[in-house]
Amino acid sequence: MEMSELRALLTPEGLALLDETRAAGIPDVARAVSRLRAAGHSADLVSAVVGQARLREKAVAKFGPFASRMLFTRAGLEQATRLEVSARHAGRFRSAGLQSVADLGCGIGGDSLGFAGIGLRVHAVDADEVTAAIAAYNLAPFGDAVSVAHGRAEDADLSGVDAAWLDPARRTAGHTETSRVSAADYTPSLDWAFDLAGRLPTGVKLGPAFDRDLIPQDVEAQWIGVDGSTIELVLWSRELARPGVRRAALVVRGAAAHELTAQEDAADEPERELGAFVHEPDGAVIRARLIGDVARSLQAGMVAPGIAYLTGDAALTSPFVSSFRVRETLPADVRGLARALKERGIGRLEIKKRGVDVDPAKLRTSLKLKGDEEATLILTRVGGKHLAILADRV
Repeated sequence: MEMSELRALLTPEGLALLDETRAAGIPDVARAVSRLRAAGHSADLVSAVVGQARLREKAVAKFGPFASRMLFTRAGLEQATRLEVSARHAGRFRSAGLQSVADLGCGIGGDSLGFAGIGLRVHAVDADEVTAAIAAYNLAPFGDAVSVAHGRAEDADLSGVDAAWLDPARRTAGHTETSRVSAADYTPSLDWAFDLAGRLPTGVKLGPAFDRDLIPQDVEAQWIGVDGSTIELVLWSRELARPGVRRAALVVRGAAAHELTAQEDAADEPERELGAFVHEPDGAVIRARLIGDVARSLQAGMVAPGIAYLTGDAALTSPFVSSFRVRETLPADVRGLARALKERGIGRLEIKKRGVDVDPAKLRTSLKLKGDEEATLILTRVGGKHLAILADRV
């Protein structure tokens, strides 16, 4: 979104038109643009209204009913924290006895919504003028409890806050198409971020694949997974880091949340032969390197060294894994696999893989599935050979 479009939108006419357009739905964008232009609305207003209507629809997945009164940029929505996760972040600040937080690199204000929603005072800052203006709009219902400024994180006045939340820019600047940059090019820099975290209780939001070798020794590293997707890594410093916890995996599934914590990486369990069950650890558990702790709780071992599948005979499961009951092993070659699945009448197949170079979409096409039965196919590598496991979700 350009500033001219935002100015056109932030008028009584523009906001009313946005609500009308969203209520009517926009299944055909070209038709919606033509209708609005024919009604005499400016090109900037039409572009802003149609774009925001589409973004609000997408935003429901992250912000639920709150999306209907928010504004977004495409990049800002993609990078925003889900509201249920930001609420959990906010709870950590409150549990630590902190009353105010500087949200540095606030984006469209997703995390600040969580902070302000539980009563924290918030000073939000973003380096992009349009994004800062959108954050100010989204946070306006909180009145004087929230201030929003356009500026660099490095220049923010932190004298009046108890703590900081920092989301360094990990992509190129822009409101639509952006690309990832290396850790050396984050804005603000990691050196600045980690220096701040040493001086002030701070949460630093990073991508889940962040290089573990760059994590400071004196912080708590918490990987977060939501409904099967590993969404972020947060480094917590000082009062925000829990005593005795240096590695954590928070797994959120629907309305339930479960967490695994440890002082250090967990040692893996030894490899064992395929048992009655296969367990796939959540991505947050894998990133946190706590697979061994989960394996021991399930009386399971590794299917193969370096491959994040567990196996065992105990009829156990856990919030930290997806569990599958093994039916049998099948031929690993496409022709033999297709024949075996046809004989079993399997027409609906979930394909999972680790340690093998297979494109599930292409494989599915090659298998030419037909039948009324369903199953899960787990493809992996054991002892240098491909292994195809037919299983059912527990």
